[in-house]
Order: sequence, then C-alpha cells, then structure tokens
Amino acid sequence: MAQYFEIHPENPQRRLITHTVDILKKGGVITLPTESSYIFACHIGDKRALDKIRQIRQLSDKHEFTLICKDLTQVSTFTKMNNDTYRLIKALTPGAFTFILDATKEVPKRLQNPKKKTIGIRIPDNEVVQMIVNELDEPLCCSTLILPNKDGSETDPYEIRDKLEKEIELIIDSGIIESQETTVINCTDNAIDITRQGIGIASMLED
Repeated sequence: MAQYFEIHPENPQRRLITHTVDILKKGGVITLPTESSYIFACHIGDKRALDKIRQIRQLSDKHEFTLICKDLTQVSTFTKMNNDTYRLIKALTPGAFTFILDATKEVPKRLQNPKKKTIGIRIPDNEVVQMIVNELDEPLCCSTLILPNKDGSETDPYEIRDKLEKEIELIIDSGIIESQETTVINCTDNAIDITRQGIGIASMLED
C-alpha cells in the first residue's frame, strides 16, 4: 500500500522530503509534481523500479525516459554539452523544458535511445522536485503519469491514490496540476531545434 504525503508546493516539509528520498533509495516508485504535470519517478540506477513504471503504463522497451537533474553540473556528468547548449540550458532552467542531449557513459544503456545514444534531461521549476533531487544528489528517472488508454496525465492526487495505491510506494499530493506538455529542444548533431512546442517559451530560438 502506497504512502501518501501532502507536501506544500511552495514550502515543502523537510521531513517529508527526507522520507521521500529514503523511499527512492530503497527502490520505490513514486509520483511527484512538476510545473507541467504529475510524473512517475524512481532512482536512476534501479532497473526493477523502472520496469514497474513500464508495466503500470504498459510501455514498450523502446519508450524513452527522462532524467531530472538538480543543476547544470549534474547535467554535464550525464550528457555532452557544447558552449551554446550550456548557455541555452542555463538561460531556460529551471523551467518547463526537456532537452535531448547525447548521453555519456554515466547513463545506463537501458535509458538511452538505442540508436542515437541520447537522453532527455529536465530541471523542473517546482520546489518539491528540486528539493528531492538536491537531497538525493542523483538524477531521477521519470515518465509522465499517463495511465493506459489515457491521452493526458492524471491531475488529481486523490484520484491518483485511488488508481495506484496498490501499485507503487509513494504518492505525493501537491494539489491539482493540469496536464501540460513541456517544450522539447533537440541539442544534438551540433544543432538546436524545438521539436515540440509546449508551455516553455524559448524566445531566443523563435524566428
């Protein structure tokens, strides 16, 4: 049975953040908020937890997960960035963006695009998730909380509990979060291109 933490979106309770990190370190799958939606998350190195997310969402082994990092220093450990990419990510984070970057050997192969060897990276503008990744001091592996046969992510943590309390280890309630898409920016092949326009605005890339 999942634990259920009501964590304040602007002033997260440190005690609950610490408990959340403990659950992640023990291999737990959790749901947590970002500025764009609720997501599933687990520790980057935990294959069993990752497989549980795949099973719940009924995802194929080709589904690409995203890493949530605490800062640019951590991003640089797991991805390859040139100066232009570094400056862009610095200017746009934290924010509702997913950056596609070439992965380094620090990224488990099961998380990389099998052909392109890339990985999606996020630094969300959400106090709860920022505190979690800072205390964990490692990236989170995440996927939007979209259940099978649904078009968008779940928005209400009470409904999330009804549907998932027997499937995962922790549900975080930070209020209703309407389902929105991040803006996806491809930063590979020495090019920078918006491949999906979401709620994140990158005015410096507009024509």
